[in-house]
Amino acid sequence: MISKKIVREAEGTGRGIKLEDLSGIRGRVTVRKAQRADAHSWGFWQLRQFISYKAAIAGVPLALVNPRNTSRAYPGCGHISKRNRPRRDEFRCERCGLAGPADHIAAVNISRRAAVSLPDAA
Repeated sequence: MISKKIVREAEGTGRGIKLEDLSGIRGRVTVRKAQRADAHSWGFWQLRQFISYKAAIAGVPLALVNPRNTSRAYPGCGHISKRNRPRRDEFRCERCGLAGPADHIAAVNISRRAAVSLPDAA
């Protein structure tokens, strides 16, 4: 359902889709024993697969971007720091002071990392 909405939105607006390449995330992330079951049930790969094949059918371009520092960098001034994320849902740049929802800031960073556009109609 989510993958259909994402592809439909991209198709309807004439844009592509950009996703973080989260391959191998389970091996890179350390979690407490009590959190292991949750960490290993993350559906990143499955969602990526669903979006990939539906985008291909719809003719929507898909790009994967490196996830490094997407949630720690402020796209305005470019400052990268773990301290830019004082809380999980909050972003506050320690250099310029800009604050906002962390997911929104990360989405802006992801969108700027890869150029995805539909082919020009001839």
